[in-house]
Order: sequence, then structure tokens, then C-alpha cells
Amino acid sequence: MKRLAAVVAAASLTAGCWQPLYGTHESVGGVPDSVHNRLAAVAVPAIKAPLGSPVERIAVNMHNALEFDLHGGAGPSAPTHRLEVTVGTTQWTVVIDPITGRPNAQVDSVVAYYQLVEIATGKTVVSDSTFAHVDYDIPGQEQRFAKQRAQRNAEDLATQVVAERIRNRLASYFVAGT
Repeated sequence: MKRLAAVVAAASLTAGCWQPLYGTHESVGGVPDSVHNRLAAVAVPAIKAPLGSPVERIAVNMHNALEFDLHGGAGPSAPTHRLEVTVGTTQWTVVIDPITGRPNAQVDSVVAYYQLVEIATGKTVVSDSTFAHVDYDIPGQEQRFAKQRAQRNAEDLATQVVAERIRNRLASYFVAGT
């Protein structure tokens, strides 16, 4: 019984510190303040990349993933912040067939540098970077286009992971202010 009382007492001390990440908080001007509403007010301009390059495809995918993650693809409603993103990619060959000299496995990396800028003041409130590494296998020589498809799938997965990490970082900023 004493243990139960100690657990309840400890829980009651920390109960006021906990707040849901995606729940609503006090209302501001009659509109419930939530992370969802704040993320919906983030504008994501087109991500610049060299035309015709593999990075351009990743930049477009990143823009689309961020648009969907932040406001369901509907576009920002009365934007209060602007998210400026720069993306890059790298590839490493990790396994080479000793007979043919062709790669059997590779690792692709998508890197994003981003800044969250408050539109009213022009002040950068969050500046950070994130990355994702994804590996893929290259089937035998007979499947000519399998490498390209595997590489695209790996880049798409890495782009999704990076977009989710950016969304989570922004959600953390809107809740904690840091």
C-alpha cells in the first residue's frame, strides 16, 4: 500500500509537466493552439537544385513530402513561418563483385539543411540539418534497369525519412520553443 501511495505521489508531481505533442493547448484568439495548426502555417517554397540533375528529383520529392507532412498538401493557411531547405545526395559503393568489377551493393545518403524563418520579423528561429542513409542491392548483370529502380526507391525512402525528421524538429520547436 505504501508503494502504491509513493507511485501516485510521484506521478502527481510530474503530471503538470506533461503536455501532448499534437493535442490542443490554450486557445489564442478563440482558435485552439496546437502543433497541427502551427505546422499548417509553415510555407515551404520550392527547393532549388540544378535542373536535370538527380538532386532536382530529390528536391521535388522533398518539397512534396514536406507539404504533405506539414499541412496535408493543402498549402499553408495564413503562413507565419517559411521553411527554407537545401538538399544534397551522396552515394558509396560498399560491395564490388571481384570477377566483373561491378558494384553489388551501394549506400545512398540524402542530406537536408533547413532554416525556419519567422515571416513577420525575418528572424531565423530554427537552423539545423538532418540526413538519412539507405542501402540497396544491385541484382546481377542481366537486370539492366534494376540498379536504377533500386536507387530511386532508396532515394525516395531516404527523402521520406528526412522530411519526417524535419517535421518532428519543427513540432518540437513549436511545443518547446527551442
